[in-house]
Amino acid sequence: MTDQPQYPRGAGWTLPVFIAPTPPVTDESGVRRFDSLTYAATPGYRPCLLDVAVPAAKTPPAVVIWLHGGAWLFGDRRFPPPTVTPEALFGGILSAGLALVRIDYRHSKEAPFPAQLHDAKAAVRYVRHFADTLGVDAERIGVWGESAGGHLAALLGLTPTDDPAHPLEGNVGVTGTSSAVQAVVDWYGVTDVTGLLSTLHRIAPPGTPHVPDPAESLLGDRSEQWPLLARVASPLTYADRPAPPFLIQHGTDDREVPHHHSERLAAALRAAGSEVTLRSVAGADHCFFDLDDITPVVTEGIDFLGHHLS
Repeated sequence: MTDQPQYPRGAGWTLPVFIAPTPPVTDESGVRRFDSLTYAATPGYRPCLLDVAVPAAKTPPAVVIWLHGGAWLFGDRRFPPPTVTPEALFGGILSAGLALVRIDYRHSKEAPFPAQLHDAKAAVRYVRHFADTLGVDAERIGVWGESAGGHLAALLGLTPTDDPAHPLEGNVGVTGTSSAVQAVVDWYGVTDVTGLLSTLHRIAPPGTPHVPDPAESLLGDRSEQWPLLARVASPLTYADRPAPPFLIQHGTDDREVPHHHSERLAAALRAAGSEVTLRSVAGADHCFFDLDDITPVVTEGIDFLGHHLS
């Protein structure tokens, strides 16, 4: 048996928009790993890939989908932020009996918003569609994202999922399956993109003028539509409706995404009657830099998802 995807040939053949999971490899700890699965293939773009790791369990486990950060401009599904090791974060999720899915999505210089959200929703639909093949529970899916990934995780929890024709749902990858998630962990994600439009000159890291501005790149070419596009891309826009449980963790001294982003989202969720916990991490900068021990932050995230996906 080959692990290479076999495309159908003959009359009526079309380009695949996703590729079904190939057989897993089981490691020495009993974790079944499906690596580099193509969950969405859009002509003109690199394939969107995800990795799945499923711990040994008597029943299909709940799923945590990890969304990497990187200002929507860079990043890699395989790596958490520099302040936490893969063993602590990814290994901790698996040790808690939760399946782990790590996804890549199109960066903003490949395609502006909402391509990134379309990809994230396609990843949820793919996991739900192939849940039996992957050996996971299709009805218990949580998301965890950091920075740009936190922004996308919040949008996954807040944007409509009951209308497949909604512009934010997209039509990449698997369609006809719900993109709803049951819990959200948001690490210091942008919640109000409109608030970034007046501070574009301060977004790029100091000393790196070659780095495109993240907000400008996310919204596409400068236009009169930017304020409208920014509202559409802002989780705060959708926080007035029922949402799954949220855990928001954010450093009080974050110089990239100010702490008030999370304060405002938490307040809006509470006002809408949604369950939300805001954990303000005293003295921590972006990525929880300057924090002596990130372990309690990671543990709280894992425990939160384990509880709400149980």
